[in-house]
Formats: sequence, C-alpha cells, structure tokens
Amino acid sequence: MEKILAAISIIIPVYNEEATVEEIIGRVKSSLKEYRLEIIVVDDGSRDRTGLILDTLKYRGQIKLVRHDHNRGKGEAIKSALKEISGEITVIQDADLEYDPKDLSKLIGEMSDSRIQVVYGSRNLNAANRSGYWPFLWGGKFLSYLTSILFGQRLTDINTGYKVFRTSLLKSLNLRSSGFDFCEEVTAKVLRRGITIKEVPITYNPRKFSEGKKIGAIDGLYAILTLLKYRFKFDREQTSSILR
Repeated sequence: MEKILAAISIIIPVYNEEATVEEIIGRVKSSLKEYRLEIIVVDDGSRDRTGLILDTLKYRGQIKLVRHDHNRGKGEAIKSALKEISGEITVIQDADLEYDPKDLSKLIGEMSDSRIQVVYGSRNLNAANRSGYWPFLWGGKFLSYLTSILFGQRLTDINTGYKVFRTSLLKSLNLRSSGFDFCEEVTAKVLRRGITIKEVPITYNPRKFSEGKKIGAIDGLYAILTLLKYRFKFDREQTSSILR
C-alpha cells in the first residue's frame, strides 16, 4: 500500500510516567521518520519527574506541551490536545511501553485509502500477544462484544491504546468523556454515524500495576454505561443517577 504524506498529529496523554515518557516519544519519532510529525503531550497533573522531563523535551523543540494543573483524566487530556493539533490524521498514543510504535506506520498506512476514516490496532487479532490480567483481558473482550451487539459492527478491541482518526472527524464528535470511557464514547459516536472502523493486528506487552497500570474496575462500569448512554441517548443526569 502506498504511503501517504499527510501531516500526522500524535496525542500522548501522560500521568506519572517518568520511567517511560522520554523513551516512548523517541520510539514514536524513530518509527515515523517518513511522516511530518506533530507530537502533542498533555501532562495531566503528574506528581513525579514527568513534568521536568517534558520541559526538557519541549525546550529541545521535540514536542508541544499542554499542562493540566491537576489530574483530570485521559478523556480530558485528549480534548485539550485536540485544541492544539493541526495534522490531517490524529493518532492516540499511550505514554507507557505496552504498545510498540513500530506498528503505527502500518495503522497510518491504512489511511491511504480515502474511504477509511478510523483505524484501531487490535491486540486480540494477534494470537502471539502475551495476555495481561485476566479481568482486563475478558473485560475488554466483553466490552468489544457488547459494542458489536449494540452498534452492529463486529469489533475485537475497542479499548486499544492505538486509535487513528481523520482529524476532521475526531474534532466533529463533540467529545465529553473525562476518563478512560473516552474509548467507548468515541467508538459509539463513530459507529452511530455509520462509519466502519478498520481493525489491524498489533503487538502488545501488558504491564503490571507495580509498573504503573492505572485502569480499575470502576472504569469498566463507566464503560458499560457510556455505551448504553450513546446507544439509547441517556442524558448525563440519568447516567449519574445509575452510578449513585
């Protein structure tokens, strides 16, 4: 497939990732040398040395840096970054080392087909991947199955950390989620528009809680309610009352 030359915006939400953030930015730059890159890092209220590392990278001109004065969640970080991006294609990249940036060129390359608006990297389409904590593995598969039932497109990994969008589409979705339920909201809104999400196998190296993994059981509940909300158009008050 012929490579595209569009400018690529990479959004990296970061919270307390001093051990990995510089390395992941370096890997992204190295893996996507053939593209015109814009890397927007959102420091979501980090309390470790992450901020100092990002200041240095910003000074070197390697990144655009957006700061939150307190931790507001992944969804809020992505919304803040969307105000700064200028690329034709937007990539969501986690700040840890669970995902291999070498896969990004493959995902972005799918966008050379003008009919494709969204590409997800699927961990579950690669049988060689090592499994993480089983509640997350099967919880993620359940959410993907539920999404497939609710919205009528078979998907295998809606909570993947690798998502690629036409920027114009992503900006038009009026995103509202603050936390990890960004994944459910953006997927539901894309599918409600009748847009097909292309899935591509990727590699995955799950980390442990001792290594900084942050998602918890409550996030799974929010994810389910978010899918139901955007399928059946619950409003915020109805959703809040369910959670209480």
